[in-house]
Amino acid sequence: MADTSDTRTPAQIEADIRRRREVLAETLDEIGIRVHPKTIVGDVKAKVAANVDHTLGKAYVQVNRAVTDVRARFVDDEGTPRLERVLPVALVAVAVVGLLAVSTRRRKG
Repeated sequence: MADTSDTRTPAQIEADIRRRREVLAETLDEIGIRVHPKTIVGDVKAKVAANVDHTLGKAYVQVNRAVTDVRARFVDDEGTPRLERVLPVALVAVAVVGLLAVSTRRRKG
């Protein structure tokens, strides 16, 4: 059988109650801060910002990789343009611009 007698003095009991009240007050303050709308909004903003940063970081890496791949196709390791690849693309671009110019003139005229 457990001993249920309390050998503490009234002063010890009062001190224990005071400590427990202080701990309870701190806990309630922490809960109040956590459920306060400003805290919740701040937490959500921080999570969204972290997700945006992560997404932008991934997008930057992908774009950088794509630019590097395209650059590697048109420029050699020394930085010299690869004319066998640049000229056909340039000719196609000039042809498209020329067709657009002719098409625009026909519509106006």
